[in-house]
Amino acid sequence: MNIGQAANASGVSAKMIRYYESIGLIPKIVRTESGYRVYGDHDVHTLRFIRRARDLGFSVEQIADLVSLWQDRERASKDVKAIALEHVGVLERKIKELQEMSSTLKHLARTCHGDGRPQCPIIEELANDDAVLASAKPDAKFGALGKP
Repeated sequence: MNIGQAANASGVSAKMIRYYESIGLIPKIVRTESGYRVYGDHDVHTLRFIRRARDLGFSVEQIADLVSLWQDRERASKDVKAIALEHVGVLERKIKELQEMSSTLKHLARTCHGDGRPQCPIIEELANDDAVLASAKPDAKFGALGKP
């Protein structure tokens, strides 16, 4: 099948398929004499695996590790589990950061009158140079916005 058919069958765009090949996430695809890529069922299965991993938010590097482990019939499941649990930790940290940002914005929105006057605590906080300086510190992800 050609790249368009492989894209339709796998749910991965043709552009991403070419990218995955260029970075070695999938092997170089067999080409016809005229240069067209020819995909087989195994290639499509690998692309579906990659798409599902991307849907779960794994990085390209993690996906490369997962593909390698998937193809290794003698893999240790502990290696796969370690990658998954590391990713869970990243996701949980991101969730916490997003919840903190949401809480801060809700607080700022509550303090804003939302009328025709120009004074707005949301804009004032975004323009606060102290918040910018605080957020530049490695331990302060949100600066003054981090805590409502």
